[in-house]
Amino acid sequence: MVYICACFTNFRHTQVKVIKHLFRTNFTGEGSVLLNLSKSRCSNLIVTRNCVSNPVENHCNIGTIGHVDHGKTTLTAAITKIMSKNGKTKYVSYEQIDKAPEEKARGITINAAHVEYWSAKRHYAHTDCPGHADYVKNMISGASQMDGAIIVVAATDGQMPQTREHLFLAKQIGLSKILVYINKADLVDEEVIQLVELEMREILQDFGFDGDGCPVIVGSALLALNGDTSKIGEQSIIDLIDAADNYIPTPTRDFKSPYLMPIDNALAVPGRGSVVVGTISRGVITKNIEADLLGFSRHIKTVVTDIQVFQKSTQQASAGENVGCLLRGVKLNDVSKGMILCARGSVIFSNHYVAQVYFLSPNEGGRRRPVTSKYIQQLFSQTWNVTCRIDLPEGTSMVMPGEHSTVALTLLFKMVMSTGQSFTIRENNVTVATGIISDVLKPLTLPEKKGLIQVEVSPLKDNTV
Repeated sequence: MVYICACFTNFRHTQVKVIKHLFRTNFTGEGSVLLNLSKSRCSNLIVTRNCVSNPVENHCNIGTIGHVDHGKTTLTAAITKIMSKNGKTKYVSYEQIDKAPEEKARGITINAAHVEYWSAKRHYAHTDCPGHADYVKNMISGASQMDGAIIVVAATDGQMPQTREHLFLAKQIGLSKILVYINKADLVDEEVIQLVELEMREILQDFGFDGDGCPVIVGSALLALNGDTSKIGEQSIIDLIDAADNYIPTPTRDFKSPYLMPIDNALAVPGRGSVVVGTISRGVITKNIEADLLGFSRHIKTVVTDIQVFQKSTQQASAGENVGCLLRGVKLNDVSKGMILCARGSVIFSNHYVAQVYFLSPNEGGRRRPVTSKYIQQLFSQTWNVTCRIDLPEGTSMVMPGEHSTVALTLLFKMVMSTGQSFTIRENNVTVATGIISDVLKPLTLPEKKGLIQVEVSPLKDNTV
C-alpha cells in the first residue's frame, strides 16, 4: 500500500509525493513520483528518490604525465577512440582535449583536461596533464586527483627533464602505481626501445616506484588514433588499459566523512549561475545540500543546486568522481581555482600550520644554499598555490639541503589544509622542498604592508588549535 498526496498541474501530468510505502522494492524514504495520465489510465511511472544511492563502484582516477610533446594528449584521444568500441565510451578527439585558444596556437597542453572511458573491468576518469615546464603548477593540480598515472616517454627522446620532475612530484603527491607507455615506437628500432625501457625502469626505481614490476607498454598513440591494428597501434592501447585494470588497484574511498572537493576550475553558465569543477576527495555531495566555499581568505556560504558528472545531471556524486556543482548566489569572480567546497562547518580555515619538511639536495635538483627562518616561496598543494613563509624551530639557525626539519608555515591567505596533507615548495620554477602537514595552528593576522615579512610567529607549542 502507498499513501500519496497529489497536486494536479494539468490533465495529462500529475505530480505526487510518496509519504510511505509498503512495496517490496528497493525504494526507501520519501521521493517524488511523476504520473503521465492519458485517457484515465496511468503509464510510465517514474520514481525519483531523494535518498542516497550506492556510491560508484569500480571507479578509478588515472592520467597521463611526462615531458612536453611526448604524446600525452594524443594517447588520451587514442584511448577514448579505442575504448569507444565497447559502446559505453564517447570518443574525444585531440582537438576537443586541447580546446583552449592558447593551447591550439602553441600546440601544447596548458590546463589539465578530463575525459572518461570504460574498460572491461571499471570506469576511468582520465586527467591529461600539461608537460611544459612553465605549467608544472597545473600538472601538480591534475596529478593530485589521480589514483595512478601513465608516464608517457617518446622513444625518440628517452627521459627528459619534465619526465623526472613529474615522477618526483607524483611520488610526493602520494601516487604509488605508475605505468610506462613508450610512445613513437614506429620511429626507432628495437634496440633503442630496449634502452629506453631499461632507462625508465631505473628512473622509477630511483624515485621509489616499482621499477622492476611496473608494466611497460610499447606503441604509437598516433598510429592507434589513425586506426592501425598492429601490435604498436590499437593493440598497444588495449594492452595499456588491461595493464591499468590489473596493476592499479581500485582505491578505497571515504564515503562517510563530510564531503570535501578541491576546486580545479570554475565557469559561468548563462542564466543559471556559477559552476565549480573538481574531484571529490571524500564524502557524498547531493543536490540542495548546504556548502562552504573556502580559500584565499574568503568564506562564502552557498547551496549546491545541481550536480553533473561528465555533462550528465545526477542527484548525487561520491568520493573519487570528477563533478561540476552549480552554486546558488555565487558570482564567478568570487571563485578561484584552489578553493575548497565542503560541508558546512566541517573544516578548519587557517593560514598557520606545523609541517615536516624535506629540503632537496643539489643532486635531487634542490637548493645549494641552506634555508633560514623567514624563507618565503610558493607552496603548492592539491589544486592551489600561494606564497608561504617558512620559520625554523627555536634553536635551529639553518637547515641544509638534503635535511629534514619541523617548520612553521605561514600562508599569505587562509587556506584549508588538514593533518597528513602533502605539499611542495618551488623556487624559481624548481621544486626545492616537500612536506606533510602535522598540525593546524590558530590563524595569524598579517600586517597590511609586507605581511609575511613583518608578521611575528609565536612558538609552535603556544599556537596549537
